[in-house]
Amino acid sequence: MTDDNPEAAELYLVWTAATDSSDGWPGEVFALAPGLHLVRSALTQSRLYHRIKRRLPAGAGFLVAALETGPKHKGLAAGALAFVRSGAGKSGAGQPGIGEEADGTEASAARLGLV
Repeated sequence: MTDDNPEAAELYLVWTAATDSSDGWPGEVFALAPGLHLVRSALTQSRLYHRIKRRLPAGAGFLVAALETGPKHKGLAAGALAFVRSGAGKSGAGQPGIGEEADGTEASAARLGLV
């Protein structure tokens, strides 16, 4: 799989202890906070993991997690919601999360006793 097909892009959450390290990462990268990024890439999770690993300092801790929906967040970098929504329809990014109605309410979560 290549990283040049935006229609096949997945949304990932990437954390790394090397806070200034996102230069050269594949795909679209949005810094949420120091060391915490959203990455939209057509690469598989494994391939993204290995490409990021090769660009980090030796021994730096990091995590790559595939996201089914856009993450819920507060107090992070301005523009994060716009970044997530810009990929709406791709891998569920920008789609309602578990327990959310399409309008963003928590009615279904309440019905299920999740909130």
